[in-house]
Amino acid sequence: MDETEFWEIIDSTREAAEGDPEEHAELLVERLLQLDPDSVLDFARHFEARYNRAYQWDLWGAAAVLLGGASDDAFDYFRCWLIGQGREVFESAVHEPDALADLLDDFDEDIDGDGEELGYAADEAYEQLTGADAPDLGIPVQSAEPAGTPFDLDDDAVLAGRFPRLWERFGGG
Repeated sequence: MDETEFWEIIDSTREAAEGDPEEHAELLVERLLQLDPDSVLDFARHFEARYNRAYQWDLWGAAAVLLGGASDDAFDYFRCWLIGQGREVFESAVHEPDALADLLDDFDEDIDGDGEELGYAADEAYEQLTGADAPDLGIPVQSAEPAGTPFDLDDDAVLAGRFPRLWERFGGG
């Protein structure tokens, strides 16, 4: 599976789910079940590589603005959700997290930002196809610390200064 096919699967299942992250995960599992186990593992590698790439302080800060704070787990689920938003949103956010202010039509922190189930979709599909747990994917593990310069995720002034467009649209609520 190449990168284009990975993103096509993400996009088609997200569109069919009409933005509902839980429905998106269910549809993603259904779509992955149409593939052979090796292709499901390829999908998992693409997902995991992007998940690791999004482990950045600035994205964590953007998540904190959008979610009104972001614990370790909340940021993990946010990264899964971000991948689920598709290639354009993901790539733009990785390069400039404040761009999420322009990329998101709206953001409901009760529904959006939590893609936990998306992160398990490939594992679930692989297990259903084979009856076994997915093997090690053979890709580098996530670094111990996020990329970039650490900052106080709980300091509103810091968040407003680093993410002015996001803060204006979604912060300080």
